Amino acid sequence: MLRAAAAAARVLSLVLLAALATTLLMRWAPGYFSDARERDAQYASVGRRAVDTQQALDGGVLATVGHQARGWTRGDLGRSRQYNVPVGDLVRERWRLTLRLIGKSILVGWLLAFLLALSLSARRTGRGEAWIAAPSALLLAVPVGAMATFCLVADKGGPVLVLATLIAVRDFKLIYRLMRRTWQAPHFLYARAAGLSVGRMARTHLLPQLGRELFAIAMTSVVVALSLAVPVEVIFDLPGLGQLAWSAALNRDLPVLLAVTLLVAACVGVAGAVAASGNGPGSFAEPA
Repeated sequence: MLRAAAAAARVLSLVLLAALATTLLMRWAPGYFSDARERDAQYASVGRRAVDTQQALDGGVLATVGHQARGWTRGDLGRSRQYNVPVGDLVRERWRLTLRLIGKSILVGWLLAFLLALSLSARRTGRGEAWIAAPSALLLAVPVGAMATFCLVADKGGPVLVLATLIAVRDFKLIYRLMRRTWQAPHFLYARAAGLSVGRMARTHLLPQLGRELFAIAMTSVVVALSLAVPVEVIFDLPGLGQLAWSAALNRDLPVLLAVTLLVAACVGVAGAVAASGNGPGSFAEPA
């Protein structure tokens, strides 16, 4: 009970800090208190008065966060400054696309990473470790935007392929190290010397033993996918939450950006809490 309360407190703290940080960055960003009408001499005074009125209504940073928080408790996410529609309507229209994109990408990426790590980690010899690590390091060094742009220009692959590839590369390194260390344990070496097949040992011993650690890695993949979804949706022009957040940041649409940020922060907090609860102490410790 205490652990659940502590996890809930951490998630709530993360959400509040994300709201405060987003508000600070947006309010202090150049051009936040500006209006497009100010560039036209005919409407400059009207635009300036509208901005001054809105600034007086918003108040300071804490007042803005408090006003938004009171609205959230009533289920009101505010009104979009850019689209002039309720923020809740914008989020409801887009979250399903982002959820499908992330779900498919994690499923494909995890399947690739798991199968590849299982086959390579079961080798009897440890030679060729550098050849295994080199492709992963190379792909991780490629920016997600560059990979997405290449796929778009070449008309090969799509958003799921880009996200799944990056998730697979990142998770492969973690799963491979975990499995390789386990295969080298004395009882596994004895079982292999006794003639047990790799498939049988994996089904009956390896996977049950590593279930909690693999589950923890899978939950951290959600955090990775959420961070990668923004550039992928923008480059592939997908009307999801990532594209909405990007557009809100460019247009200084604080209510929209706050709503998306808090939703992502809540997902990250919950995923981290679930991963921590399913991961035993010392699970990812490197062998001495």
